[in-house]
Amino acid sequence: MNMTMPLPAGEVLDPLTLVDPALADLPFRRRHSPALLPGLARVEARPLPMDIPFAGIGDLLAAYRHGAVTPIDVIARLRDSISKSVAGAQAVLRFVPDLDRAAQESARRWADGSARPLEGIPFGVKDIIDVAGTLTTSGSWFTGDRVAPADADVVGRLRAAGAIPFAMLATTEFASGSPHNPRYGTVTNPWDASRWTGGSSTGSGAALAARFMPFALGTDTGGSIRVPSCWCGTTGLKPSRELVSRQGVAPLSWTLDHIGPMTRSASDIARVLPFMAVEPDISLIADCETALSTTTLAGLRIGVPVNWFTEVVDTTVLTNWMASVDVLRSLGCVVTPLPALDIAPFHADGWTVLLSELTAHQSERLDRASLFDRGLLARLEQGLAISAGDYGRALQRRKAAQDMMLSAMGDVDLIVTPGLGGEAGSLKTLTVDVDGQAYAFGEIISRNTMIFDYTGFPALMLPSGLGRSGLPTGMQIVGRPGADALCLKAGVAFQTATTHHLNAPAGIPA
Repeated sequence: MNMTMPLPAGEVLDPLTLVDPALADLPFRRRHSPALLPGLARVEARPLPMDIPFAGIGDLLAAYRHGAVTPIDVIARLRDSISKSVAGAQAVLRFVPDLDRAAQESARRWADGSARPLEGIPFGVKDIIDVAGTLTTSGSWFTGDRVAPADADVVGRLRAAGAIPFAMLATTEFASGSPHNPRYGTVTNPWDASRWTGGSSTGSGAALAARFMPFALGTDTGGSIRVPSCWCGTTGLKPSRELVSRQGVAPLSWTLDHIGPMTRSASDIARVLPFMAVEPDISLIADCETALSTTTLAGLRIGVPVNWFTEVVDTTVLTNWMASVDVLRSLGCVVTPLPALDIAPFHADGWTVLLSELTAHQSERLDRASLFDRGLLARLEQGLAISAGDYGRALQRRKAAQDMMLSAMGDVDLIVTPGLGGEAGSLKTLTVDVDGQAYAFGEIISRNTMIFDYTGFPALMLPSGLGRSGLPTGMQIVGRPGADALCLKAGVAFQTATTHHLNAPAGIPA
């Protein structure tokens, strides 16, 4: 049955009325009383008053509801943190021009009882995603002083739910360049300034790790939500293909690009994902509600890989991953080894598609190649060498890759893999250490992530502990297409039972 319901123009979706239509007759504030429903409505997560930089979305909504702080207070406190930090100067490119007006409007709505579901929640925006009236440059000299004419679809939907576009965040050039961006410089990892955040959602990962905001938008074409989430110790979801609209987002690869949420917890992703989706979907809302109230996973079937995802992986990453699987088992999951999977050719196909489509977008600028980031230029040169036949065959084989993954998941609900093969890579050498051996970034960064862009499966990256250098490691929870909320359900339960997602870099101001 199709559960999608279109909304009249200008009307804001309130998910609680879809979970229980009887609530529609109650005033908004009473309808969102924590006593009524679990999940999105129950956000009493932290004693008040709170440390604003460490507050999650649920914490802020509770604080606003109780009048402990206002969106104006929160915006002022976060701006102050950013202004005093090297990480702030690197990750945050600019504030959205109408920020103060939006904060005042949200404060008024909380005061008069007209607050919307995400009222006053500030979020960062990767600098390839349009925010109306805001300089949006894709991290490139080619874009000049381009001001976005309108909000990207995802920004508009979040704004309609009351969230506040807060700041534009750094990215590699057109989401495909090297760590050393020629226009804005390098975004170092808040955990260790000699390490990278991971690309291409560099500013989003660093800003979350540095506690500059509770939520940011990223994009993922080969792993660019999940890589910085892993290396920065945060939580990020690459949604199912086309769950979130790409309208108003500068394209890298039109068949691989995904737009998704980056936060510090799976529960906060569950709070915002329904308001990002292309169509308000009753089942997604209800399933995210369920995820928020889940602490056990009795009977959930988890598949763990026996090859590819566990190869070229540091011993400490594997140890943390296996310990995380044990936590899931203790929560009631049934853990089953997957069959050996021949991922390598499909991984290569994913890169063939990405490089070909990148080249289609950017090759007309090669007459001004000196303006390009060197990393992006190298990828363009690779793309130019790919034949039309190779590109076509890579697209054609996508169905075989999807069938392989679905067959492997025949007896399981989710797959749980290690995250990246090592802790955050070195900016000096552009390598990742795996058990004492240095691997080039390209050999590690997308190895465990690209296949899920290529197939379009949802994949959640979340912290699994700390590695031998004291930097975050990650694990990845993968579902069938459309099973985004099930990934979040497992992530919420895991993070309820562990504290890895609460780890923060040293020196973060309280």
